[in-house]
Amino acid sequence: MTIEKFKWKVCGMRAESNIAEVLQLNPDYMGFIMYPPSSRFIEREDVSFLQEKWPSDIQTKRVGVFVNEKEEIILDFAKKYHLEVIQLHGKETPELCQSLKEKGFEVFKVFGIKDEFNFDELKPYESFVDYFLFDTKSPQHGGTGETFDWGILEQYNSTKPFLLSGGLSLENIKNIRKLDHLPCKGIDVNSKFERSPALKDVTQVASLAEWVKSINDK
Repeated sequence: MTIEKFKWKVCGMRAESNIAEVLQLNPDYMGFIMYPPSSRFIEREDVSFLQEKWPSDIQTKRVGVFVNEKEEIILDFAKKYHLEVIQLHGKETPELCQSLKEKGFEVFKVFGIKDEFNFDELKPYESFVDYFLFDTKSPQHGGTGETFDWGILEQYNSTKPFLLSGGLSLENIKNIRKLDHLPCKGIDVNSKFERSPALKDVTQVASLAEWVKSINDK
């Protein structure tokens, strides 16, 4: 029996040298924001280097993060940047998730949580996503550095695995072990590991990598 390892994703990357440094730490996923209003939007700088394919020895998967985008635009970005995973952060439909899944992408569907959440909303999506991702609800659609009450997740009524996001830091990630009885299979970090928008603090990310390794070595 293969035990699924705890996965980690670093989101909101953009600078070439910063990407190269973080890739050396072998995250499972690296996220690129394809949402123009975001301060971390991938095309605010020259990122033509990202149009090259990953070297064959890099296992990290590229994730494109979209908010209420048309499918044809998503597919254009996916082709341009060789995306393997599509993360949908808005009010996208189960039908869009299904279409992307059928085209061979991994699909992460994000739901924002603040004071409460109706987990029955997830049911129409279950067959068409690889993971749900729970983030702190905000007008910015993520990257706020704020957490939500993880106690709400005790109401989770699905067997579909999920990833946790929203203000995760080296200080609070240790509390994730309290969710071991739930299908929480990974984390998605961003602003708490930055020196400035889209520029990650590699020392902090390295500490995160060690923490994840300690979980997977148990």
